[in-house]
Amino acid sequence: MSVARRSLPERYLTPLDVADLFGVPVETVYQWRRKRTGPRGFRVGRHLRFDPEDVRRWVAEQMEAAA
Repeated sequence: MSVARRSLPERYLTPLDVADLFGVPVETVYQWRRKRTGPRGFRVGRHLRFDPEDVRRWVAEQMEAAA
């Protein structure tokens, strides 16, 4: 099932949530952030969070680029 078709939670996502969605190790999510290639994230204190809408947008961009 595609992440774009999956229902994402309405709350902000943790790096572990994002890793689970894509079936990748959580370290991959942090690498995407360091390389600025993954979905846009933001810090809440020490904690990294992702807006579900930004994740949807990122997936759409990846699918468009692959087409």
